Amino acid sequence: MLALRDNLSQSFEAMRAHKLRSVLTLLGLTMGVATLITVMTIVQGANLYVEQKIARLGNDVFQISRTPFTLTDWDLIIKSLRYKLLHMDDVRAVREACADCVLVGASASGNARLQYRDKEMNDISLVGSTPEMATIDSRTLVEGRYFSNTEDERSAFVCLIGADVTDQLLPGSNAVGQVIRIDNNEFTVLGTFERIGSVLGQNQDNFVIVPMNTFLRLRGTRTSLTINVKAGTGVAFENAMDEARLALRAKRHVRPGVDDDFFIGTKDSFIELWKSISSAFFVVFIMVSSISAVVGGIVIMNVMLVSVTERTKEIGVRRAVGASQQDIKRQFLAESIVQCLAGGAIGIMGGFLCAVALRTFTSFPASVQTWVALLGVALSSIIGIFFGIYPAIRASKLDPVVALRSE
Repeated sequence: MLALRDNLSQSFEAMRAHKLRSVLTLLGLTMGVATLITVMTIVQGANLYVEQKIARLGNDVFQISRTPFTLTDWDLIIKSLRYKLLHMDDVRAVREACADCVLVGASASGNARLQYRDKEMNDISLVGSTPEMATIDSRTLVEGRYFSNTEDERSAFVCLIGADVTDQLLPGSNAVGQVIRIDNNEFTVLGTFERIGSVLGQNQDNFVIVPMNTFLRLRGTRTSLTINVKAGTGVAFENAMDEARLALRAKRHVRPGVDDDFFIGTKDSFIELWKSISSAFFVVFIMVSSISAVVGGIVIMNVMLVSVTERTKEIGVRRAVGASQQDIKRQFLAESIVQCLAGGAIGIMGGFLCAVALRTFTSFPASVQTWVALLGVALSSIIGIFFGIYPAIRASKLDPVVALRSE
C-alpha cells in the first residue's frame, strides 16, 4: 500500500508530465469556483451595503407613512393612495399618546430648483423637516447647525444643504451664511451635511432641507408627511410602535377589525425586503456557477478516463509487482482530487482578487469570508471525489495480464 505522500507525489508528477492538458482540465472548475466565490462575495457585500446605505434608520427608529415603504404589492399601493394624508395633527397625536416614544418628528419631500448667482441646479430634492429630525435623522452635519423650533414655527427661510449642492453652488467658500434661491425664494444656509455617496446609482447628496412649516408654506398642505419616531430598543421599541399605531388609529377613526390606513417601516423591514430579492438572484447565480463547476468535473472525468487508457501498461506493471486494486484506485482518485483542489484554489484566489478590486475601486464593501473560501475547497473536493471515482474504479479493475500486453 502506497503512503499518501507517494500518491500525492505521483499525482503532481502526472500533472507536470501533461501541463497543457492539466491547465485545460482545471480551467472549467476554476471558472466555476471563481464564479461561486464572486457571487457569494457580491451578495454578502450587497447585504452589508444595503444595511449601511439604504436602510440608514437606526435600530431604535421607525417610520410611519401613508403608502408602503416597500413596493411589493401593486394592489396595496393603489389602495393606499385612497387613504387620508398624514398631517401635523397626526404627528402631534403620536407625540401626546406615545409614552415610549423618545422623539417624534416628521419629514416631507418634493423637488426644487436652486440658484446661487449665475449657477443653477434642477431637480434637487427639497426636504421639509421638523427640528426633532436633527437627532432622528442619520445624516451628519459637518458645518453649521440645524434650525431651531422658533425658526420652524416662524416659517423662517433658512436651509441646510447636501454635499453635492455645496460643491456645485458654493465651492471653495464657507457655505454657512450664504444666501441661495430655492424656487425664487431667498434662503440663508445654516449648515452643510457630510457626503453620503451614491446608493445603487442614485445620488444621495443633492438635497436641501428646510423647516417643515416653511416647506408647507411653499408646497401647501396637500402633502402627506412621513412620521419618524425614535424609541428605545427591545421591548420599548415594540411598545412604542404599538402605542403609535393605536394613537393614529384613534386619531384617524379607524374602526376595530379594519386594517390600518397607514404603514410602519423599520430598518429590518428594508433589509428583509432586500434579502428576499437578493436571495432569488443568489439562487440563479449559484446554479450558473454550479453548472460551470459540474462541467469542469465532467472534463476531469473524461481526462482521467483517457489517462487510464494511456497508462494501461503502467497499471499492469504496478499490479504485477504487488499493487492491489485498492492501491490503483487510490492513485487515480488522488490525481482527480489534486486536480480539483488545484482548480479550486485558483478559483478562490480569483474570487478574492475580484473582491479586492471591487473594494479598492468602488465603495462596495466586498470581502471574501473564511467560510466562503472553505465552501470553495469543499466543493472542489466533492467534485474531485464524485467525478474521479469511476475512472479510478475502471483502472483498478483492469486485468494485469491484459494490461501488460497492451502497447
